[in-house]
Parts: sequence; structure tokens; C-alpha cells
Amino acid sequence: MHQLTEILVAWGPAGILLLSILDSSGVPVAGVFDAMLILISVKNPSVAWLCATMAVVGSMVGSTLLFTAAQSGSGRFQKGGELSARTMRYRRWFRRYGMVTVFVPALMPIPMPLKLTVISAGVLGAKKRQFITVVLVARVIRYFGEAWLGLHFGKESVHFLTSHVLQLGMGAIGLAVLLFAYLYWRGAAHEGVEAT
Repeated sequence: MHQLTEILVAWGPAGILLLSILDSSGVPVAGVFDAMLILISVKNPSVAWLCATMAVVGSMVGSTLLFTAAQSGSGRFQKGGELSARTMRYRRWFRRYGMVTVFVPALMPIPMPLKLTVISAGVLGAKKRQFITVVLVARVIRYFGEAWLGLHFGKESVHFLTSHVLQLGMGAIGLAVLLFAYLYWRGAAHEGVEAT
């Protein structure tokens, strides 16, 4: 897999597209994809934005494939019998707050369990349009941000990311807390309006 990754990176934008499809669809990809995107932006600035676009497109294709596979598997799972009350409560929770658990790892360049949340979204019946929108927004911010880092900081970009892992992790946790709080407040306000 490491040799395949090197070949795909050598292909530039086409390699980034294929690599991001593989990475997002659940195939383990050797190395760190984000670092590769930054390094290509550093080595060949003329294709930085095209590589970012290909990374977004590939990630959307791969994530949607994984989501769809999980969704089709959930139908077979449900045919096996009635879902427990606990499972139904978790499903309702995920429909209300679960997209935050997809958005944050899709946004952050540090390793976070995105594939698990994508599978959860599919199995627990998240709306496909909502899922695609959340992943698209997160990936555009992430990959275009990384291309910008590569263009403006050059070889120091990867060092910048690795030396700020703690701050990025704390930022991800803070963002998740803010989004959960907003969704909770919005849900409580909505329920209050319905009660009047």
C-alpha cells in the first residue's frame, strides 16, 4: 500500500483524487494524506488549488460510498428484529446531534475516527443530503486550508501542523462543545415553541 500511495502522489491531482477516494471509503492508506496534500502544494504551487479540489471531490465520493454501504447494511440489520428502546434513543440522539460528530473529525487534520462516525450516520438513518452537506463544508475548509498553508508557509506547513496537534485537538473539542450547545439550545427553543 505504501508503494501505491507514492505512485498516486507522483500523479499529482489525479493521484490525490484516487488517494482521497480510497482514504475516505475505508481503505487504509499508508502515510498521512493531509501531509501529502501540503507537500504537493509546496513542491508544485501551480496545482495546489486543483489538488485541494480533487481532495474534496475524492473525499466526498469515498465518504458517500461508505455511508451508502452502511445505510444498505442497516436495512438488513433491522429486518432481523425490533430495535431495542436504547438503540432507538441513540438513533434519535444521532439524528439531532450526530452530524456534529461527523463534522468535527471531517474538519480536523489530526487523526479522529471519521470512518466510524460515517458508518454510524449510515446505520442510524441520517439523511443523505444532510450528511453530504456536512462533510462537504468540513472538507472544503480543511483541504483548501491545507493548500493555503502549503502555499504560504512552504516546507514549514507540516511542522506547523504537527507542532500544534494539542491546540488543534483542543480546538476540535471546543468546536464540538459549541455546536452541541447550539443544537441543544435550538432544539429546546423549538420544543418550547411547539408547546405554546
